[in-house]
Amino acid sequence: MYARWESNTKYEVAKQMLSEMVDSMSGMQNLELALRVYGHTKRYPPQDCDDTRLEVAFGPDKGFAIKKRLGEINPSGTTPIARSLEECGKDFPKSDARNIIILITDGIEECSGDPCAVSALLQRKGIILKPFVIGLGLDKNFIKSFECIGNYFDATDETQFRNAFNIVITQALNNTTAQVNLLDINGKATETNTSLTFYDQHSGSIRYNFMHTINTKGVPDTIQIDPLGYYRLTAHTLPPVSTDSITLTPGKHNIIALDAPQGDLQLKIDGANEYRKLYAIVRKHGEMATLHVQDFEDVTRYIVGDYDLEILTLPRIYINKVNIAQSKTTTVQIPTPGFATIICNAPGYGDILQEDKNELKWVHRLALNSIKESVVLQPGLYRIVFRPKNSQSSIYTIEKTFRIASGSSISVPIN
Repeated sequence: MYARWESNTKYEVAKQMLSEMVDSMSGMQNLELALRVYGHTKRYPPQDCDDTRLEVAFGPDKGFAIKKRLGEINPSGTTPIARSLEECGKDFPKSDARNIIILITDGIEECSGDPCAVSALLQRKGIILKPFVIGLGLDKNFIKSFECIGNYFDATDETQFRNAFNIVITQALNNTTAQVNLLDINGKATETNTSLTFYDQHSGSIRYNFMHTINTKGVPDTIQIDPLGYYRLTAHTLPPVSTDSITLTPGKHNIIALDAPQGDLQLKIDGANEYRKLYAIVRKHGEMATLHVQDFEDVTRYIVGDYDLEILTLPRIYINKVNIAQSKTTTVQIPTPGFATIICNAPGYGDILQEDKNELKWVHRLALNSIKESVVLQPGLYRIVFRPKNSQSSIYTIEKTFRIASGSSISVPIN
């Protein structure tokens, strides 16, 4: 840093511009600054790779303290960049904030550390955002070694250094704008009204949540978002859709496109259902995982495709490969159930079975300690097989056949 660089030494130029920078940020709300310096407390040689120190700790209005300390120190030692980055991760207060590192250097790592690995680890842990690196007149062969650390700016002269500083401060302090285009099957940004989550690609932490909106101009609404780092975006459709490795261009309006073509599913019961609330388990066709449990009173949007339904009637109704089409409403309608009241002379063991093509299928087990039970059943032919609890022989089995019609209500005595 003692090397001559146009009007002065690199250190004096850097010190002057750092002083101007902290002056320009004086009085800014919700901003804290700190200063860490390396290669300044020990002479070289010998090499001391622990020569890094937090000279001014984080706090508001630290501009004067930083300028004062810059005037008191001088470069004299080696370049432990990896070690300094690692220590920077410990410098930040443990609070919810945007933690940003600006690294200014005229040399490369000299202590066998791996600055890229340290930077990546701090980002994955969510301790820092992607750092800024300003290289002062670095050899072109060394530039690649800094690009993996963060956003690299090559300052070959004082003018470029000042420009780089201005860009860094603008990006560090200001958000940029973006819009998320949720694309229909025709590639048009017509889908909306779903929640969006932006995750930090490195750490996996949640950065932003928005409810997607199409504004009064008919286009997806503009959102403000930090341009630093990489993002993974999930639209909480049914099922959810995601895209990762999103990078934003600071100072510009960014457009993020995500395929999310959707249609509606409506579940209906013939006539009026006065018996109970009804639900259906919705799964992607051919998969067992539950995607959603839909109320028969709701119309729900799904990504276009085929779905399997398990309707929670007695007995269950299974409808496979229900197709959801773009911007269409697919309606699934089932018969109105009936109502059977089972009356026993005494508590006992009983099953309700449905007759289906000369086979009996189990539907429901009666409550053991009850003599009267009401059951909502789909239309069909049923049998009850029953034995009183205190009868210890199968010869006391009672069999009763009954039929349920849509909307009917019957009593079934077991005696």
